[in-house]
Formats: sequence, C-alpha cells, structure tokens
Amino acid sequence: MVERSPLRGLTRRELPFVPVFAQSVAAIAPSGTAVVTPAFVIGAAGGGASIAVFLAAALLAWAVALVIRPMAQRLAVTGGLYTYVAKGLGPAIAVPTGWSAIVGYASVSVSGLISVGIYLNQMAVTAGLAGFGGTAAIVGLLLAAAAVAAVLMVRGIRLSASVTLLIECVSVVTVLVVMGYLLTRDAHRPRPEPVFEWHGGTGTLALSAVVAISAFVGFESATTLSAEAYRPFRSVPRTLMWTPVAAAVIYLFAVAAQAVALTCAPAGTATSSTPVTDLLMLDNSEFLVVVLDLGVAASFFACTVASINALVRVLFTMGREGIAPAAVGRAHPRFHTPAPAIVAAVGAVAACALWYLLSGAEPQDGIRSFLTLSALGYLGSYLPACLSTPALLRRIGESSRRLAVLGSVTAVLLGALMVAAAVSARNDNVTVVIAYAAIMAAAALFTLALRVFAPDRLRGIGIYDEPRPEDLLPTVTFR
Repeated sequence: MVERSPLRGLTRRELPFVPVFAQSVAAIAPSGTAVVTPAFVIGAAGGGASIAVFLAAALLAWAVALVIRPMAQRLAVTGGLYTYVAKGLGPAIAVPTGWSAIVGYASVSVSGLISVGIYLNQMAVTAGLAGFGGTAAIVGLLLAAAAVAAVLMVRGIRLSASVTLLIECVSVVTVLVVMGYLLTRDAHRPRPEPVFEWHGGTGTLALSAVVAISAFVGFESATTLSAEAYRPFRSVPRTLMWTPVAAAVIYLFAVAAQAVALTCAPAGTATSSTPVTDLLMLDNSEFLVVVLDLGVAASFFACTVASINALVRVLFTMGREGIAPAAVGRAHPRFHTPAPAIVAAVGAVAACALWYLLSGAEPQDGIRSFLTLSALGYLGSYLPACLSTPALLRRIGESSRRLAVLGSVTAVLLGALMVAAAVSARNDNVTVVIAYAAIMAAAALFTLALRVFAPDRLRGIGIYDEPRPEDLLPTVTFR
C-alpha cells in the first residue's frame, strides 16, 4: 500500500466497461479495415485463402489475448505491454518493447489521419461539393481531424472513448449494410470463376497472413486504461478476450461479401485503392458511396483517437519513470489527462502525415506503408509480451505449464510472421522494414546507455497503480 500512486494525476478507477471495450474496438477500426483490407488479400490469394487467412489471424490474436490476460488480471497499468514485459522479462527487454509499441500506435495513427482526409475528400467529390478533390483539401481535412482529436483526448478519456464508441457503432452498421447489399446483389449472378478459389504461392500467402493479422492489432490497447478503469481486473481481461472475436465476425462477413462481388467485377477492381467504392459505382449507387466513405472516415478517425490515447499513456508511463522527458509524464490539473503527451503525439502524427502528403507520394501508398510499419511495431511488442506472462507467473509461484506452452508457440508464430513480412517485402515496404529495424537498433543502444549511465532509472521501469489507504473498506467498530 502507498500514500501516493506512481500514476497520480490521471482519472483513477472511474471508467466503466463500455468505454474500456470501446478503446480496443476503435483501435482496430473494424469497419474501416473491413472495407480496405479484405480486397487486397482476395486479389492476392483468392477468396478461399482469404477466409482461411483471416480465420487464422483471428485465432492468433485470440491466443495473444489468452496469454496476456493473466497480466491484466493482476496489474493496473498505463504502460500496457511495456509494463507487463518489465515485470515479466525485466527492464532491458521492456524498453525495446515500449519503443515497438509506440511505433505501432504512432504509425497506425498516421495512416488513420491520412485515411480520414482521403475518404472525407472522396465523399465530398462524390457529393459534388466544390473546392475538393486535391491534396490541399486532404491536408485541410486531416488537420481539422487532428485538432478535433486533440481536444477530445485532452478533455477526458471518458469523453473520447464514448465518442469513439458511438462513431464505431454507426460505422460498423453502415459497413455491414453495404456488405449485405454486395452479397445479396451478386448472390445469383453467373461466375466466370469459383468464388472461393485458392491461388498464389507461398510468398503471397505469407504476405497475406501479415496483412490479415494487421487487421487485428490494437486489440490490447485497453491495457493502457486499466489504471483508469473502474474494475480493471474484470473489464480489461474481458475486453482482451472479446475484441478479436467481434472483429473476426465482421471481417469474415466482409471477406465473403467482397469475394462474391469481385468475381463478377471488371479486371483490376480488387487491386484498386478503393475496391468497394468501385463496386458500388458500377451500380451508380452514389448515395451508398457517400454513406460508405463517411462511415470509413469516421472509423479511421476513431482509430486515430484510440491509438493516440494508448500511445500517450505509454509515453506518460515512461515520463514518470524518467525514461522519456518529464513533461510527457505530467497530467492536466483539471481534466486529469496526459495533456502534454497528447499535444506532442498529435503534433508528431499530424506532421508525419503532412510530410508524406506534401512529398508528392500517393496517399494510398502512405496508408499501406504506415500500416505495414504499425504491424511490425505491434508484432514486435506482442512477441515479448507472450513470453513475459509465464515468466511472471513462475516468479510469483503461480506457474502454468499450459500457458507457458501457449505463450511459446504464439511467440514463435509471431516471430515467423515478422520474418515473413521482411522476406516478402517489396518496393517501398523494404524501406519500411529497414526503418523498423533501425528504430529497434536505436532502442537497443538506448537501453545499453541506460544500463551504463543511468542504471537506477532502468531498474525503476515497471510502475503500476498500487492500492492506497482510501481504497480499503472503512473499519467498522462494534460496541
């Protein structure tokens, strides 16, 4: 028991289950991802392989959830997997893990902001609004979205989580309606080829597997809210278990609907940057296109907010531990949010998105590149997390052989996926792999510097919310 929590300043023991669940759901952006990702896998590997790959990705994500769940049942943290690894494998492994998680959260936020700008701009063009259609319009919409996101996050985690939940619910309904329309529209049309065929080689399947698992990453982000949750040891584990399941249902339905629709579509539709929009335009369904673009943009906005919420709490933890600048470890005195970290993170994410757009590169290429980088970042944090839980349980005398085996197998599969991503990388993705490797090398050098020049700081990594005297039940005196 402590007099002052190491995480003081944040809202404590207040968030109910729904906002915690909303954090993880919004972080994976199931409705936006269901529109963008399946067609890429279908075009590369076929409808049958796509269903198998997404199902395997869902099982792998669920296995990760099963392994880290015991940590969520024992520690209330803001550092998420970074803190879990510190407690299981030690600070020297935790620092690179934290950097990898930051890469994942930041990269998917950049991709999300670019997607918001693209889809809102596309919606305006389809609706016939003047002044839209160019890079300037995308940049303006992107900056507006970043500003709104910053205000929501600074004002409070409950507000931002509630807004993201509302947005994601509407987006999911919208996307499911559109997918249902595609499925019923094409259900009885003659097929030039089987709907659920398999094609592509081993390399194509490996790359498709990486893309599919990237659709589930972010489900663990609720762990960064466990110190602020009302019943963290109940709500966070439940969120970890149910988020991959909910996402899998949406993705499998979307894969089936798009596989059916794409078999009758003109050649090249599956490789288009907006395949579902192209499918709807074939029927001159401009209204559905506008509704879909709005739903996808809203989903990616929710994803950006949720991902930055997780990112800033990892930075907040590092700031409190002396691993990051002390400023990011401060909380707003009124709103009880890590406001300095939020401002810094939103500014950095928006700057990266602007840099890419103003460089003259294709926005869709930016989305793919940053999503690939985020997938590597997430996988790089999941792998040590799967090994840390058995290590911690063994240390506290609660060893589980079944969990140790599951953690080891899951870690091996995650490592194989990272190798597959590196080996299958092509063109601009090679640069992404090199960038991630360089960041991890820098993280290792930073950890070595801490060990040599600031060993006390390194040993202090792993703070979590500890009980305080006011958390105990009042003593009852009998007379």
